[in-house]
Amino acid sequence: MQDDLILQAYDYTLPEKNIAQHPADKRDQSRLLVLDKTTGSIEHLHFSDIKQFVGPGDVLVINDTKVFPARLEGRKQTGGRVEVFLLGYPVSFDDSSADPGFFHYRCEALIKSSRKPQPGAIVSIGENCRCTLLENSGRGKWSIQLSIPDAYGLDQILAKSGDIPLPPYISRNDGTSAEDATRYQTVYAEQVGAVAAPTAGLHFTESLLADLQGQGVEIAPITLHVGYGTFSPVEVTDITKHRIHREHIAIPPKSADLVNEVKRAGGKVWAVGTTSVRALEFSVDSNGMVTPVYGWCDLYITPGFRYRVIDNLITNFHLPKSSLMFLVAALCGRKQLLECYQSAIGLDYRFYSYGDAMTIIS
Repeated sequence: MQDDLILQAYDYTLPEKNIAQHPADKRDQSRLLVLDKTTGSIEHLHFSDIKQFVGPGDVLVINDTKVFPARLEGRKQTGGRVEVFLLGYPVSFDDSSADPGFFHYRCEALIKSSRKPQPGAIVSIGENCRCTLLENSGRGKWSIQLSIPDAYGLDQILAKSGDIPLPPYISRNDGTSAEDATRYQTVYAEQVGAVAAPTAGLHFTESLLADLQGQGVEIAPITLHVGYGTFSPVEVTDITKHRIHREHIAIPPKSADLVNEVKRAGGKVWAVGTTSVRALEFSVDSNGMVTPVYGWCDLYITPGFRYRVIDNLITNFHLPKSSLMFLVAALCGRKQLLECYQSAIGLDYRFYSYGDAMTIIS
């Protein structure tokens, strides 16, 4: 088996002190590792220096998904605590005849409880939300129903009773904070539906985006609602045997047309984050054109994949042996990627969601 397709080949040792527990003081002052994948040269700059590389006539593809307060604390009827982690934004359905005066929503959730719950169990979330456990899907995952009095809205309930779900490797004693509600969102987040942020976009400020547009860079928003599956470990030696999670995407016609126009004119397509990569490459047709999409994306990218849309990538540093590393390695090569990671560790870069960034240019 080729080394590029063996899970262990994507392992590296990261000192715990390099796992960022807080965001940088200023978004665009995080550090930036720049890899020229053609020459192999590496530069160490600050994120605001990205303006040196994105040129007039290029397009920056951003993921405008917005993280919602998906981690809820509830109480069983016996009084015991239960954590209800929503795995997607709940979908409403009409059940007014069976339960008048309530709006009802369904979704998948991870349930953490001291004792194994049973189907039909009811969890109270705050004063105005009832969570009914419908079906156990195994490994802590349940189908659930949220019932809310019609005097309240779902967003209102989630804002009052939920927390922004920080990744498991952010393990601060103070838990989530008011800072996280702002900084664990991109400045251009609009479409509610993610349980994790598209972290490469966290480095952009409104002024940096304005500067890029001022120098002739186009901005194309797309949406991919990041799911909890992004943290799922790969558990097979042969990475081609891994089953990727699926996530909902939306590529509007205007953004698809803009990307295609830039490519036709010879400009570069810059993907901000692996989520933008997956959405764009999933949408491409047999002629190499980006097409409007509204649906589910389960594209799994490993070395050997032929990129047809993106030219350059802005991304964060990812967990060892993760599917996100496979995707980046498919663009720049596994050995070159690991060399970048070792260089960053040696210079005390900050890793993962609140960490520093790298860009791969051609």
